[in-house]
Amino acid sequence: MTKRTFTPHTFRPLSGALLLAVALLLWGATPALAQTAGGTSISNTASATYTDGTGNNYDATSNTVTVTVANVAGLAITPDDVSGSGSSGNVVAGNPSGSASFVVSNTGNFADTVTFKALGASLSVSGAITAANVTATFFDANGNGIFDAGDTNIWTNAADVASASIPAGQSRNVVVQFSVPAGASGFVNIQLGDAGGASPFDNQTLVVSAADVANTTAGVNGRSEARGLRSLTVLRDAAIQTTLTGPAGPINPGSDVAYALHTCNVSTTQAASAMTLTNAPAGSNSGIFEIFPIPSQTSLKAGQTFPAGTLYSISALTANPLTTAVWTTSAPADLTTVRRIAFNRGASLAANNTCTSDVNVLVTIDAAANADLPVLAIADSFANNTFGSSITDQSGDSDANFGNGRADLSPAGSNPNGSSLSAAGSVDGDGVLLLTLIGKLGAVLNGPNGAPGATGPTNNNDDYTNRSVTTGIAGVAPGGSTTAAGSSTFTNTVQNTGNSNDVFTLSVANFASLPAGTSLVITTPSGSVTVDSSNPTGSVTISVARGASANYTVAFSLASGRTVLTPFAAILRATSANTPASSNDTIDRLYTGFLRLVKTVTVDNQTGVGGLTDAVPGAHIVYQIAYDNVSSGGGVGSVSLTATNIVISEDGDAGSNNWAANTTQIIGAQGPSDSGSGVITDGDTAGAVTAVTTFLKDSIASLAPGASGTFTFRRRIN
Repeated sequence: MTKRTFTPHTFRPLSGALLLAVALLLWGATPALAQTAGGTSISNTASATYTDGTGNNYDATSNTVTVTVANVAGLAITPDDVSGSGSSGNVVAGNPSGSASFVVSNTGNFADTVTFKALGASLSVSGAITAANVTATFFDANGNGIFDAGDTNIWTNAADVASASIPAGQSRNVVVQFSVPAGASGFVNIQLGDAGGASPFDNQTLVVSAADVANTTAGVNGRSEARGLRSLTVLRDAAIQTTLTGPAGPINPGSDVAYALHTCNVSTTQAASAMTLTNAPAGSNSGIFEIFPIPSQTSLKAGQTFPAGTLYSISALTANPLTTAVWTTSAPADLTTVRRIAFNRGASLAANNTCTSDVNVLVTIDAAANADLPVLAIADSFANNTFGSSITDQSGDSDANFGNGRADLSPAGSNPNGSSLSAAGSVDGDGVLLLTLIGKLGAVLNGPNGAPGATGPTNNNDDYTNRSVTTGIAGVAPGGSTTAAGSSTFTNTVQNTGNSNDVFTLSVANFASLPAGTSLVITTPSGSVTVDSSNPTGSVTISVARGASANYTVAFSLASGRTVLTPFAAILRATSANTPASSNDTIDRLYTGFLRLVKTVTVDNQTGVGGLTDAVPGAHIVYQIAYDNVSSGGGVGSVSLTATNIVISEDGDAGSNNWAANTTQIIGAQGPSDSGSGVITDGDTAGAVTAVTTFLKDSIASLAPGASGTFTFRRRIN
């Protein structure tokens, strides 16, 4: 018996895994790093609510601070295989159109181009291919894998060249096209860039060299270079071989000749799959086919049983068996007209030398056979690779229609008047009794409600009552002006400390010093008076019996546009009618808010990129909110303003604040703190502050006049 085994000549560019890495890389889809863009202004304004202990509610706002994020250069190239590892997949010996891609990522925080060296020097190859095998290398701007408008040639470029711009955090591909010599084996190693350091060889400070790949524009950290390497294993593609056995002869005319054939997939990695015969009946036209042409000087022997799915063709051997020849599921009546028989060997044939079982064919040598022309039997097998390209076994058929098949597999975060003393003369017949009158001496104390004898910081003429407006101050930073008129009503007490009933005149001693638009309405049991720009010296009286006290009210109003966190003091004077030189003052002081928030910001950069105060991604922004009660204090019996129930809010998404999206909370030893008694919580959950917190609240129970504290927290720039 003679056994003939035929080896196919097939090609494949890349493995399926590599195809996914190359063809399905999402151009510009997923950011390489979620960094805050260079030039971004991170804005922060704090706000607070508080009360004064009397039921009035207030709002306070800090000044706004901003930090502008610095430009930081960054470049990464992937993958980062080890030379000779084959980590990137496979290529096929003899493939004239191999392709591999690198992902070039802008890991900086600003849009930039990438610069490649002249004449393809940024690319180096080794192993089974050389520079001579590289046919093209280009920066693929639109990600279609084809060199076209907008792409950058980086293989035959006469000078250093910059690519199209890559947005911060996005990626583009560099495509390398090459051929693989037919006899190649081992590995194909392709390197882009030559950055030093350790794997992954990315974001390295540029050291200028003949083969570097670097970003074009310097950031605070200079320019950045990177390198990537692909290592591919050179393999054979899905390969099918058909083995045909038969007798060596001689066989006499009229005798039968028995042939046996089977097919094996000798590929080490790829299964062969079904292909389609164009002109075969539907339902019978798909499979891996072994096609056996009936040898010359013979005919198909009648009575044979063949496997299900066997097809017959009477088309001439000059017709292409896959596309032109016509096939039927039944043999014609005249078996001498059969020119080919096709055996369907199933939908797939696994790799690693998986074979079909033998199928036997009997032919009969013609009675008039020419003994000088030996019977030549041949068999071909036809299948598809994983991606549907035809592969064929070349079994020695001299017909061109059995020519070489080709496989293109590609692997692939608020008293009445004083009466005079009198006595009736008493006549007793002895004379008249004389009475001497005592002089009226007026004296008055004027002070806060219920405390006419109160003292201020120095004496009883600077005692005071402090109150604040509640309107027009919300949302206004220190130094700003109120946005609405504001008022508050004071209650003061006068006490007659003279030796007689008295009438006291109440006036505003310093009205001329108060701002335009100010008015004060003084109301007593006797009536009221409005003191304003049209009646600046207006007054009203109040009668008080000797030793008694009486209250009066002052409705103090300020016009809009007054500077916030500012005291406006009205001196209320009570003057005795009995002794006009006797008077006493008390101060009604109206504040335009009294809790001040002053924000400052510093940058603490310990990343090693840029300077110590450069706002680069990874650096800390240190926010400090100095809070203080600006109202006055001191004295005995005076009424001061204590801020209570203070809640300072730092909301990263409120108003113009945008730090929630651009920074991450620092916790632990450098976490939020208050120099006083403030308790800091997560503003959304009222629980502990965590790394994902974007809203902080600092709660302070009370803050006395003149007292202060500092609320500090850190955010890391994304």
